[in-house]
Amino acid sequence: MTFPSHDLETAPEGSKALLENSQKAFGRLPGLHKVLAESPQAFEGYQLLHKLFTETDFDAEELTVVWQTINVEHECHYCVPAHTGIAKMMKVSDEITDALRNETPLPTGKLEALRTFTLQVVRTRGNVSKAQIDAFFAAGYGHRAVLDVVLGLAQKTMSNYINHMAETPVDEVFHSLLWERRGAPLEV
Repeated sequence: MTFPSHDLETAPEGSKALLENSQKAFGRLPGLHKVLAESPQAFEGYQLLHKLFTETDFDAEELTVVWQTINVEHECHYCVPAHTGIAKMMKVSDEITDALRNETPLPTGKLEALRTFTLQVVRTRGNVSKAQIDAFFAAGYGHRAVLDVVLGLAQKTMSNYINHMAETPVDEVFHSLLWERRGAPLEV
């Protein structure tokens, strides 16, 4: 099903300023933002979650691990390529990006623990065991990181689910980064 895809002229009044901000920030209107513009509240909520997640204690690599782990698990045709491009802009190594996209081991145990915990949260819908939380803590993370993973999940659930339902076309700038799951999901 194709959803409305707005620009600055067709967007509801409450979304116009949000789209203007996107245009200024990216030099273009990302496809997800065009779709989100149909609901000013959903658009603002998504942007607020994004802003808050980027203000956590996670560094660029860790933000990317959480985002892409969720994107890959949800098989988001739009977000995996988009976050591959975003990771490049954030100077995250191709080694990390490729491992996330291909579901192969990450270069450090700490990043792998973050991916594993994120997957456990997604797959259990937050019903992680004490042993899983203890393993996450043993890798060097704390209670705040648990909450911040959930914050990242809230943001990515919005975008992944919306992109699935809206069949959001991948932005042309990310066409060279298209992705498709190659094998079975990671075991955790």
